[in-house]
Amino acid sequence: MLKKVNTQEDFVALEHRVLDFWKKNKSFEKLVEKNRGKKTWSFLDGPITANNPMGVHHAWGRTYKDIFQRYHAMLGHDQRYQNGFDCQGLWVEVEVEKELGFKSKTDIEEFGVEKFVDKCKQRVYKYSKVQTEQSIRLGYWMDWDNSYYTMSDINNFTIWLFLKKCYDRGWIYKGHDVMPWCIKCGAAMSQHEIATEGYREMEHTSIYVRFPLADRENESLLVWTTTPWTLPANVGAAVHPQFTYVKVKQGDEIFYLVKDRAETVLKTKGDYQIIEELPGSAMEGWSFHSPFEMLPVQKGVKHPVIIWDEVSAEEGTGIVHIAPGCGKEDFALGKEYNMPAIAPLDEYGTFIDGFDWLSGMNVMDVGEPIIQNLRERDILYKREKITHRYPVCWRHGTELVFRLVDEWFIKMDELRYDIMEITKKIRWMPDYGMQLELDWLKNMHDWMISKKRYWGLALPIYECPKCGHFEVIGSIEELKERAVEGWEEFEGHSPHKPYIDKVKIKCSKCGATVPRIKDVGNPWLDAGIVPYSTMGYLEDRKYWEKWFPADFITECFPGQFRNWFYAILAMSAVMENREPFKTVLGYALVRDEKGEEMHKSSGNAIWFDDAAEKIGVDTMRWMFADHNPFTNLNFGYGPAKEIRKHLLTMWNTYAFWTNYAILDEINPTELSAKKEDMAEIDRWVLAKLQELIRVSRQSYEEYNVMTFVKKAEAFIDDLSNWYVRRNRRRFWKSERDTDKQVAYFTLHKVLVTLIKLLAPVIPFITEEMYQNLVVASDPNAPESVHHCDFPEVEEEFVDDALVKEIDQVIAVVKAGRALRNQSGIKVRQPIAEFFIRPNADMDKDSLKKHFSHITEELNVKKVTFIDDEADLVDYQLKLDFKKLGPKFGKDVPKIQAALGSLSARDAAKKLNAGSGIEVQLDDRTIELEPEDVQVELKPQENRVVMESDGAVMALDTHLTEELLSEGLARDLIRHIQELRKEADFEMNDRIHLFFSGSEKIKNAFEAHADYIKAETLSLDITENMPDDVKSKEIKVAGEKAVIGVKK
Repeated sequence: MLKKVNTQEDFVALEHRVLDFWKKNKSFEKLVEKNRGKKTWSFLDGPITANNPMGVHHAWGRTYKDIFQRYHAMLGHDQRYQNGFDCQGLWVEVEVEKELGFKSKTDIEEFGVEKFVDKCKQRVYKYSKVQTEQSIRLGYWMDWDNSYYTMSDINNFTIWLFLKKCYDRGWIYKGHDVMPWCIKCGAAMSQHEIATEGYREMEHTSIYVRFPLADRENESLLVWTTTPWTLPANVGAAVHPQFTYVKVKQGDEIFYLVKDRAETVLKTKGDYQIIEELPGSAMEGWSFHSPFEMLPVQKGVKHPVIIWDEVSAEEGTGIVHIAPGCGKEDFALGKEYNMPAIAPLDEYGTFIDGFDWLSGMNVMDVGEPIIQNLRERDILYKREKITHRYPVCWRHGTELVFRLVDEWFIKMDELRYDIMEITKKIRWMPDYGMQLELDWLKNMHDWMISKKRYWGLALPIYECPKCGHFEVIGSIEELKERAVEGWEEFEGHSPHKPYIDKVKIKCSKCGATVPRIKDVGNPWLDAGIVPYSTMGYLEDRKYWEKWFPADFITECFPGQFRNWFYAILAMSAVMENREPFKTVLGYALVRDEKGEEMHKSSGNAIWFDDAAEKIGVDTMRWMFADHNPFTNLNFGYGPAKEIRKHLLTMWNTYAFWTNYAILDEINPTELSAKKEDMAEIDRWVLAKLQELIRVSRQSYEEYNVMTFVKKAEAFIDDLSNWYVRRNRRRFWKSERDTDKQVAYFTLHKVLVTLIKLLAPVIPFITEEMYQNLVVASDPNAPESVHHCDFPEVEEEFVDDALVKEIDQVIAVVKAGRALRNQSGIKVRQPIAEFFIRPNADMDKDSLKKHFSHITEELNVKKVTFIDDEADLVDYQLKLDFKKLGPKFGKDVPKIQAALGSLSARDAAKKLNAGSGIEVQLDDRTIELEPEDVQVELKPQENRVVMESDGAVMALDTHLTEELLSEGLARDLIRHIQELRKEADFEMNDRIHLFFSGSEKIKNAFEAHADYIKAETLSLDITENMPDDVKSKEIKVAGEKAVIGVKK
């Protein structure tokens, strides 16, 4: 039995009903069983970090994932439906530290590593459950009891195998280098982390410092730095060999700096005189006194001027202070010149012993004291503010420092080329994604895989403290076999700190007992291995071959091409030298509706739960699917209202069919129609439907759902505002003839097919509609719309010529409606005439066939073709002054005046045909091309005119008394229909109509009585107002009246 449809449906409540229906009927589980053993389609989920509740930005990607899985399920494809949770690393550690009120790693050590790691695990479990429930609320169908966790044993052990393969090929090494370091995390940042979201515009104090030259009285190098804290570690100064430097005198002092910067740097301190110019190469080998050479750590250190091709003359002084212990490039340069690397900071950013009064001070606090010390010793030349991009911790937002540390790396020299070849075999969406990935691979440094933290992959690297030899363990079995102590304490625990560190092995070189290094792994190792760890690579190779490589992955592109995409490519290159996926869809970022970044601190972040319960997830999903994935999406409740209109239009069309079908006691299973009995409009809408099916299949297959959704929006609009509008009387009429049955059949067929096409995008509304349109009447139908086969094109209904013909009519009507809006005359007010001057593509004969549609839709009495729009408009010719100004100068106003002597109509014809025109200017003939002159149309009196694709259309806006009377009648009809609703009459109830009012009101009722009765299903119209009627006072066209209705 059909259920009456509420046109004011609460979609959020509807979604909760559907969720209960799916859960009660085990709809997902039945779908999995239905497709089990059939052709496979393999999707690999990029793991979501199980660390906080979801925001709306998470819902965008998860919507894509669900859409394409649902589509392939409707094709009958067997799938894995495995969600992933990213569990390990700083993401989680930082939040746990906040919970516990910890300020540093010392707090963790005092609390206990075991308890801290357990807290991290518990947070992951907590938020994985939260995210699971949120994803279910989104309608994301996954096998939630089979989600993978990157902290799992199998994930960790598969990474061990990857690292073992790297080790066997000689790619793993321990590097002693300067790395970006977060003093809050107590850890280095990899190139991936810095490049992705590691820079901000920041203001710092920069200083210019005197570096007195040895054995040259009153002569100094003038050096600039934005990091005063690095000066105590200075061991050299670098100049560019080919730049021109100057020796200048300012007051009693002599300075050296690059010539190109002399004026900018020196002018603020007074006059100066250039004494000599010299190339940078001539300064090589000079010695200077470093600002803090008196510190104990500087004892015995020499401070030479060296050559460096990377010195810039764009800012500073062209002389760069070199501190190999505080900068990556400095460190490399220091090795080249055999200069010592003085490393001033410990892991917390505190100056270590050997720095005198600085020892014990934090790097974030020493800037001003150092500047003050330089000023007191007359070494500071000047200070100034600078705004520049500076690296920050992606978690804390705090400034990074650069610290000399030991970290573990994978060499990329050989591996990068294997990855690049794999990258070329993959389809990248957007297309430029491949080049971005290749550029990253070409230029990236060696992969830093270690973190000096606690919660993460236990790197299976065992470095002998005695002889320095290190080995990588490739499996848990190998570890057990090699273990010489601690296995009993570890056994039964996950391979994490602290228990994994109980196990020690015997050095294969010297026989010493060797502990595991203390570091944990870079978390992108955890996510990068999932094409192997989650598909059974270690446990069931046959199963793995069945699902590998994945057919499709999708994640946010701006960061992931350097992170997850890179990691799975790199690790797959090592594991099997095969591409881990065939197609990747990268989508952009979610912003707020004003285009600003969403942040909790800014108050503009929207949490998923809030949006789901306020606007509904089908609205969200439509918004996501409707958007171009390669551009940022501005999400907000304002844009959501616009999206919701499409859902409401479809819903109201469904309500129209259903509620009339209930009144006419229609059983959908008994509906049928022969093509020869169908009206042209039925055949048109079914032909349009075939177009939509064709586009939908192509779009889903190409992972281009936006194209389909936009086509669906247009189809829904045509279905409601053309098919239903043009067919209302077929449903209203009392006769239950073949024509009415065909109308019910056609609209039902369209609605059922439409919801199947849209089911992957909006799973909730389509399920609700399907249950009523299909299951309620057909017990043999699939019990869920998501168990249905995806629609295929029915060739018998394909009719491209008819679609083109009717679409042309609709386009003309839409243009006419735009003219209506432009005129300010409401649609209910009839207008005398609509004019069309066709373009070359218009089929006049076809349009003439449908003049009745045009007159009714536009409420005009007559449609007229004209050959020349000159009957409707006057032309104005205007020069493009910007373009012609440089060419004709002062003569341009004269040329404009000369245009006035031409026939604007004749000139416009030539220009519109692509020909030039000539004007006389004194004794000269000026030739003007079409692009030189703008042709503007000025409507004649009582006309509104518009041009559309070369066609010109116009309305006659003069309103006669007869037209005004008819418009009044239409206004009365609207009020009567509203009163019917207020009286709670059924749509097919016949009524008695009563009125009282002015003479103008009475004349309108009398003149248009038959029309009013037909539109309002009135049996009669009476000029009085009995007491037993539902009545109300209205005002139309400035006239007061009272209307009443009763059955």
